[in-house]
Amino acid sequence: MRDYGGSPPRTRDRRGRSRRTPWILPGPHSPDGVPATRSRRERFDAIVLGVVADLESRWPHELADVEFGIEEVPWVDDDWRPDQVPLATLVHRSARRRPRIVVYRLPIRVRAARAGDTLDEADLVRAAVVVQVAELLGRPPEEVDPRRSRPAPSDLTLSDLTLSYSTG
Repeated sequence: MRDYGGSPPRTRDRRGRSRRTPWILPGPHSPDGVPATRSRRERFDAIVLGVVADLESRWPHELADVEFGIEEVPWVDDDWRPDQVPLATLVHRSARRRPRIVVYRLPIRVRAARAGDTLDEADLVRAAVVVQVAELLGRPPEEVDPRRSRPAPSDLTLSDLTLSYSTG
């Protein structure tokens, strides 16, 4: 190997160009650089994280040991009826594990897509998580999340938080 006397080796500068920079530099619209957009999964996860953070700020002591999770589709029992799919599930505390609320990505997306413009995916996520937290705390959903009291398509009851499939 040749000794360059302390100076770095010469890099090839083809066609008179200097060193290249990244295609997209970090800036106000993409602080982490490339990629500037998120995938659908990342956007859904961000919606759930935002709802959970909001509820944890309102109920810090009650939700301190609750685990929140996201799965694609629910695991169904043998006695499952194919006309309803849950959007979220509450797994109560047991001797070996903490309470857990699981939000299901695909049923929420399908329900929001079928509703069209009348129902937003973020509203469905909020309603599903609020109903499960209310059931865990033993309080009405309007007390858990005061925003739920406004009349909107996201004002869902527990029976509304299942996805109905038509067979026709």
